[in-house]
Amino acid sequence: MDRLTEMEAFATVVDQGGFTDAAKKLGISKSAVSKHVSSLEARLGSRLLNRTTRRVSPTEIGLAYYDRARRVLNDAGEADALVTSMQSAPSGLLRISVATDFGVNHLSPVLGNFLQEYPEITVNMVLNNRYVELISEGFDMAVRIGDLEDSSLRARKLTETTKRMIAVPSYFQKYGRPQKIDDLNDHKLLHYSNQSAGNVWKLTAPSGEKRQVRTAGWLSVNDGQSLLNACIAGLGIAYLPSFLYADAMEKGLVTDAIPDLPVETQGIFAVYPPGRFTQPKVRAFIDFLVDTFNDKGPTDW
Repeated sequence: MDRLTEMEAFATVVDQGGFTDAAKKLGISKSAVSKHVSSLEARLGSRLLNRTTRRVSPTEIGLAYYDRARRVLNDAGEADALVTSMQSAPSGLLRISVATDFGVNHLSPVLGNFLQEYPEITVNMVLNNRYVELISEGFDMAVRIGDLEDSSLRARKLTETTKRMIAVPSYFQKYGRPQKIDDLNDHKLLHYSNQSAGNVWKLTAPSGEKRQVRTAGWLSVNDGQSLLNACIAGLGIAYLPSFLYADAMEKGLVTDAIPDLPVETQGIFAVYPPGRFTQPKVRAFIDFLVDTFNDKGPTDW
């Protein structure tokens, strides 16, 4: 006989307190339930149930076996549900957290394509510039840029972006062009105010030495697009990712502040809570993002 069938019959008898109710629960005859339990006891060589005319109860060995058997049955049920879930069409509410700059410029324009492809999914995309706690705040996933702080989350790399210090040519005509990192102390810097480390730029010198620039800025804003606009207006030097400045640089509106410095590269990741399997709606959206940004590289924005 099938082991799981025997386990299920025995566990149901314990759960229901007798063979008659167990048979009703399982949708089989009382004699079939009794046969499964007897076969289990014979195979194990041990009595698992105390049987009287009034009640049925597990023996000490039966109770210990019940605990393990119930776990096995629950796992088997979860396995079946997993297969069913992974084969079903993705559906339900998908709640996403994404940095405002990337969300406005690169996710919002393509969301329509995703929703048309998966009409059973509804999306709630929350744009903010703070580090959200996915599980406690009820998010299914997030798109994050740069080093991943929470190693407990699962992550899939979507693409990469570069970071450069940029300014308009008229700014350099007025204030001069910095030749090295130390020269930034004499310039107007435009800072991103949401950085946890404050107004600090992490740069790499031509020698490969890692440097931190702590210089008071002329302007601090918690939005990258606003920093780019201020930069284009000639207010100072901004340190921004290529997915923001690429178009302005291609048009000749801005240029690299110190071209000799190594270019900093950052990964763009989809992150989601750990677990034994990924929800179909999350998996569908991540696959969509990977496909959408397949032709994007550090300098291809």
